[in-house]
Amino acid sequence: MLEGTDMLKLRLYPRTLLAVVCAVAVYLSTGVTVAMQVTSTGPQTIQKAQGEKVALECMYTPGPSDIGELDIEWSIVSPDMTQKDNLIMSYAGGQKWTHGDPTLTTGLEFRAGDPSHGDASISIAALKVSHTGTYQCKVKKAPGVDMRKVTVVVMERPSVPKCWMEGSDSVGGAVSLHCKASRGSAPLKYVWARESGGAVPPSAIQDPLTGELRIGNLSESFSGSYRCEVSNAVGTERCRFVLQAQKPPSRAGVVAGTVIGALLLIIILAMLLFLLICALKRRKNKDAANDIREDSPPPLSRPQSRVSSFRPGVIYSSVRTGGAWPDSEFSSVLSDSNKPPQPASSLSTGLKYDTSYGHPV
Repeated sequence: MLEGTDMLKLRLYPRTLLAVVCAVAVYLSTGVTVAMQVTSTGPQTIQKAQGEKVALECMYTPGPSDIGELDIEWSIVSPDMTQKDNLIMSYAGGQKWTHGDPTLTTGLEFRAGDPSHGDASISIAALKVSHTGTYQCKVKKAPGVDMRKVTVVVMERPSVPKCWMEGSDSVGGAVSLHCKASRGSAPLKYVWARESGGAVPPSAIQDPLTGELRIGNLSESFSGSYRCEVSNAVGTERCRFVLQAQKPPSRAGVVAGTVIGALLLIIILAMLLFLLICALKRRKNKDAANDIREDSPPPLSRPQSRVSSFRPGVIYSSVRTGGAWPDSEFSSVLSDSNKPPQPASSLSTGLKYDTSYGHPV
């Protein structure tokens, strides 16, 4: 059995516990904290586009018993738990310090001019993909200490995509509209919409990962302007494509075109053959004329005078149209046969040139 003292203790215990809880509640309601506490409650993950500015919140409130020197540290947490974190900025003894790789500390500043007044937040200007990581804010004022982590994801905006078409744009055919951005951080999402002519055909199938819009059994009602939007968490870009369904040509027109084309081809070939035959003919005639000129003997040289062709000591006779020569003329020829040739003016005008002898007779 319990003694009277023990029974009294059991009766007083609930009352004591309730009093302690009430005291703590009153103490906390006055706004006084027991120890150092980081009070920022913003998002734990922040997504930003490359080139933008970001602020990492780290508001803190020290406790009444925290009387040591204020020490603030900002570090990039190493994904490898076996490696130490990378210290990038600190505040101690009233001085600000930057540490580590300059590519990470460039543009890094405390948001408040004096971080000792309860605001240890930092800002990073002109974000780069290399700034992606988990940042830890650690505030210490002995004996109190508290910390907060924020993950920053730096993404590249999508570039302006390119829109193009593949397939047949004839009525009844199948066509695919494509959309592709050359740059941009994954994941990229593609969405096709119709700007004019109504909604996207219900039979069309689009792939949000590849940016393809497949349209089968194309009809004229599908013609219009189509817009493709590519987006990620930090940006959106778009391109447009005008689809025009073409009516297929009639069979009669195709047959007529084929026949006309064949006739034109035959005429052209006939003309070429005719020109070739004419050219060969002209060449053959030219070669034959050259052969005739090469076989002809050279022309005889013309005697300088009728008298110069007489040979000394040779008696020549001639038939005169008016009868026999007079004796005086014949004897003159005989007597002068051994003399040098006389000029042509001294000879009788009755001589004729005989081509068989090559001199006048």
